[in-house]
Amino acid sequence: MSGVGIVVALASEARALTPRHLPPSEIFGIAPGVDAVLCGMGPAAAGRAGQRLVELGADALMVFGVAGALDAQLIPGDLVCPETVLDEHGARYTTDTEWRAREFAGPGGVLLSVSKVLTDAAAKSVARSRFGAHAVDMESAAVAAVAKAHGLPLLVVRAIADDAATAIPQAISDSVDAYGRPRPLALISALLRSPSAAFALPRLAASMNRALSALSAIVEKSGPHFGWKT
Repeated sequence: MSGVGIVVALASEARALTPRHLPPSEIFGIAPGVDAVLCGMGPAAAGRAGQRLVELGADALMVFGVAGALDAQLIPGDLVCPETVLDEHGARYTTDTEWRAREFAGPGGVLLSVSKVLTDAAAKSVARSRFGAHAVDMESAAVAAVAKAHGLPLLVVRAIADDAATAIPQAISDSVDAYGRPRPLALISALLRSPSAAFALPRLAASMNRALSALSAIVEKSGPHFGWKT
């Protein structure tokens, strides 16, 4: 491989990226010079995926998927292509300016990566105040660290799936697997314990669909290559 390596955490994000099926945790070619890996949620999984892509010869790394809003101005479906990626320990990474401008002329700003999902508005507000970030995810800083260690360009493409005021009930968060796929029995059990969580499902699903539609539109507009070289 010589080209772009793309890290996606969720199965739904992978479907927005390519019509081809991405087997979990396997590196898969989706276009000439473009490999992707569906790694599952979290910084550890994302870091491993980024490292494997580099070992196979990727000369640029991308993170693609959804994020949560910390900035109250962002709404579901908005695109965020951050200039800066932070982690919870203060590490700071920059994305490739030319690549970002060439492929995705969207808002920049700061993206925070955390180790656990921020499930309520209060936690998002604290993160916004502490880090000054506009959006939050779990994977980008880990991939950014790999890119920095190897001197490779980085691009992060995120679409907002939940706004700054939206709470994600713990019952729902606990009812999906590492790839964001629902576990039906776990969901039924969780809703029986917390029936009020069911009222959040339609709104969360609609917001997620807006984010995924925005990601699909990016892919359609930019073509299958995502080439960082002109």
